[in-house]
Order: sequence, then C-alpha cells, then structure tokens
Amino acid sequence: MPKPTIEANEADDTPPTLSELFVAMEGPLLAYATNLMKNRYDAQDLVQEAFVRLHNHFDEVRQPKAWLYRTVRNLAFNHKRKHGRMITFDPSGQDEGYSREPTDEDVLPDERIERMEAVGMLMLCMDRLDDEVKALVRMKFVEELSYKEMASRTGLSVGNVGYKLHHAIKFLADEMKSEGLPI
Repeated sequence: MPKPTIEANEADDTPPTLSELFVAMEGPLLAYATNLMKNRYDAQDLVQEAFVRLHNHFDEVRQPKAWLYRTVRNLAFNHKRKHGRMITFDPSGQDEGYSREPTDEDVLPDERIERMEAVGMLMLCMDRLDDEVKALVRMKFVEELSYKEMASRTGLSVGNVGYKLHHAIKFLADEMKSEGLPI
C-alpha cells in the first residue's frame, strides 16, 4: 500500500484525513519543532499537542499543513515564554543512557517536582494502554522508529500504525487533561 501524501489528496480535491496528515507531516513537524526547541522530547510534546488540537478543530481548519506549522511555532513560543529553560526526562525511564533526574541545576525545586509528577502520571496513563499500543508508543517516542519500521516489526500496516498511535496520543492527552496536568 503506498504511503499517503497530502499532495495525492490535493490532486483530486479531497481533503486529507487526519491519519494521512499525521503520517505525512509528523516527521517534518518534528524536525521543525526540534529546531525551535533544541530538545527532541519537548519537540515531540509540541507536535503531539498540535495534532491533538488539530483533531479537536479538524472540521474548522481549511489548510491543515499551514495550521500545524503555525500551531507548533506558537506552542514553542508559549512554552519558551512560560518555562524558559526546562529539565529533560526520558519518558520511558527504561533506556540505560537516560536518567529520570533533572539535567538543569537552575530549575526551582517546585518546578522539578511538578515535572516529575507529570512524568509519573504519564507513565501511569501509559500503563492503561494495551500492550500492542504501548509498544507502538515506545517504538515511536523512545526508539524513534519510522512508521514503516514499526509496521514491519509489528506486522501492522503503516496506516494502522498511524491510526493506533494517533488514538493512543489522544487518549494520553485526554487522561493527562482529566488529571489536571498540562499536555
């Protein structure tokens, strides 16, 4: 099955689906966000948040590609304004090369505790996912595999990988929001 592209949909005047946008735009948006944030984990959070927001307003957005880039840029500026320098955590806590300890000595203790609580809550929310979806999330955000690599590893189609990841990210965002934590 060929990889869906935004251009293919524009050729026949049908708007792209959210899954097609995710497959086509996640990589370029992640590169853009990483350039803005200088931190891959924060960049992943911004891209995830942009797609969650797009999901919530999908019917209203006329130019989703431009909307996603603008949203990522605005989220990056808001994040930098609100947080300044931030500590970094490995979301899985399982890679030997990473630590759950903060990397920025200048962060205030209460900010450090809030971040640790958010990471802990995210890990609890991850435990609520079924094993297959949890594995996909770890492959994407910890191992940084492409959809194609994840599909070959799991036996799922690329589209199904994107679909399951999209719904997992939405579930995690909803759970974090319901717990009163920033997403």
